[in-house]
Amino acid sequence: MDLRTNLLELEKISRLLEPSGQERSETRKDVIAYAENFLKNIEKIPAYDLNENKGKGLLDIPIQEQPVHLEKLLRALHEHVDTQGLNPASGGHLGYIPGGGIYYSALADYLADVFNRYAGIFYAGPGAVRMENMLIRWMAGVMGYPSDAAGNLTTGGSIANLMGVVTARDAKQIRSADVKDSVIYLSKQVHHSIDKAIRIAGLGEAVVRHLPLDKKFRIIPSELRKLIHEDKVSGKKPFLVVASAGTTDVGAVDPLEAIGTICREEDLWYHIDAAYGGFFILTEDGKQKLKGIELSDSLVIDPHKGLFLPYGLGTILVKEKKHLNASHHYLANYMQDTAGSQEELSPADLSPELTKHFRGLRLWMPLLLHGLKPFRACLEEKLLLTKYFHEEVKKLGFETGTEPELSVATYRFVPQKGDVNEFNRNLQAAVVKDGRVFVSSTTLDGVVWLRMACLAFRTHVSTIDTLLEILAKETGKRA
Repeated sequence: MDLRTNLLELEKISRLLEPSGQERSETRKDVIAYAENFLKNIEKIPAYDLNENKGKGLLDIPIQEQPVHLEKLLRALHEHVDTQGLNPASGGHLGYIPGGGIYYSALADYLADVFNRYAGIFYAGPGAVRMENMLIRWMAGVMGYPSDAAGNLTTGGSIANLMGVVTARDAKQIRSADVKDSVIYLSKQVHHSIDKAIRIAGLGEAVVRHLPLDKKFRIIPSELRKLIHEDKVSGKKPFLVVASAGTTDVGAVDPLEAIGTICREEDLWYHIDAAYGGFFILTEDGKQKLKGIELSDSLVIDPHKGLFLPYGLGTILVKEKKHLNASHHYLANYMQDTAGSQEELSPADLSPELTKHFRGLRLWMPLLLHGLKPFRACLEEKLLLTKYFHEEVKKLGFETGTEPELSVATYRFVPQKGDVNEFNRNLQAAVVKDGRVFVSSTTLDGVVWLRMACLAFRTHVSTIDTLLEILAKETGKRA
């Protein structure tokens, strides 16, 4: 067989990757019907399913040379994926920090995948890049950052925090020889992605100071100032302070303004992890509690949390773009054609990613189709639902933790006899087994607390009432 004949034979087979219009229509119809059935029954579907299968049935459909019919695949999805474990799309997801899943983002992702626009370099995708930068400028403005601040749409808060730590390291000129004498200040309540970021950024041997906390698990500014002075006197190099705007455990907001003042006076980089709590700034209550967030040098916010999008969209903002660019820019020879006139900053110059999915569309489309009003109302609702739960659970005889600052409430039941921690672990397991809502637990100073984390956009007062009903029933049986 000559070369051309061989190519034509291969072309015939490879063109199977381009389904016909009719095939697309039929497949799309079945997929949409499957999705619509899920959404139609979303309030009936458990928030957590203890199915023992745990997805093992997928192993019975191996990758092979011949295609598998769509009906079989959708059945496998239903039996082994979409009805297993935690259902993050459920309003009953009240554990961890819920993600979202608003529908218009799914349509946006569909379009982004069909057109496959490259959103890494302005030269290649000017519209896509311009849209993403527009979104970054909007978020920067919401957070009180200047209009020329830079940022990047990441896959989530973990990568965004890594970029923030790396940028701080380079901006403060921490070289390998300096690491052992360099000092980072943070709270034991800080998200564990910060600890990972410190290690991945080559700062694992740096001095990490876990700051004393007040009764609400917030950094004490006077203790921070004291430690910085002690470290400077001893010849060390303090360079980074990490604060939280909504911790995962209890939803605590560090005193952002006071910490920012100290960082400015002491010339330290100030990074805020606001992945969970940042977008509460769109509410009047949140705006007061997040006062001082604008003093940071970098911050992280997650639209897939506070704006209820599907998983896969975080944001890093850096006040001075030169620092983000200095840490991440690189021009390869084969990319030399892209180095001409750039009307917009290119995401590939400001992040570790070169190949970049057009993930901005999943934020742009719902923001414009819905407008900001329902997003703002939904955030206000979650703050009030958490206050409502905090008040009502006390009436059931529960001990509550600190007054909720945002939308996380901690609580526990103290039985008349037996191990209190074990009782609450068993209570959490009983709520999960019920399946209607999902809650998690944490341990604070050796004490087990249950957590109610309210951020799913489908969570409403009826959801909270269901949780209260389950708690009353289970404690009545077990106390």
